[in-house]
Amino acid sequence: MSWQGPEFVIAIIAISTAGWLLNNWIRARNGYSLEDEWGGKTDPQRAVESDELREQNKALNGKLDAMTERMIVLEKIVTDRGYSVAEEIEALRNTPSKQADRGVPLNMGKQEKA
Repeated sequence: MSWQGPEFVIAIIAISTAGWLLNNWIRARNGYSLEDEWGGKTDPQRAVESDELREQNKALNGKLDAMTERMIVLEKIVTDRGYSVAEEIEALRNTPSKQADRGVPLNMGKQEKA
């Protein structure tokens, strides 16, 4: 092969093209973005991944909303229940032991007349 003939130029072009194709094949096989002829990047899986991410984002937002609602309910239970527990304790202190032994219900919120 002569270094000055057209075969040399064609061989250089063929080697460069084969290298570019091999590079893109390896990148596509491993999930990397592909390069075009001008060095720009194209990502064939980006559209598929973005749809999957949108669906996952919707699911996570739904879970977050449900957890927020549950947290609000739990805060109400804790704050409201804490006040009624204090009332029950005070009612037990004021109840004579004979009534507690007989299983008489407590009259919470009502003061007993002596």
